[in-house]
Amino acid sequence: MNKTILGVVLGAAALAASTAASAHVDVALGIGVPVVAYAPAQPVYVAPPPVAYAPAPVAMAYRDDDDWRRREWREHEWREHERREHQWREHEWHDRGDWRY
Repeated sequence: MNKTILGVVLGAAALAASTAASAHVDVALGIGVPVVAYAPAQPVYVAPPPVAYAPAPVAMAYRDDDDWRRREWREHEWREHERREHQWREHEWHDRGDWRY
């Protein structure tokens, strides 16, 4: 039995000694190859812009085009008045027998 115990102790010592005896220096040469890795972008949270209220626009009653419309209407009325007066004169002068202007 002593031989068995001695065999077990020597076997355990051999196993322990073999790990210490395997210490050595390694030299390695590595070539860098890029690895494609996908990482989803992190969500970006942005605060909404502040709400700004502007005053209501002021309605203007005056328009620039009113002036020319007014002038056109006055000219139209003046021409119509002159046409009627001309017709009246022609009618009156015709009755009087005076054909001259």
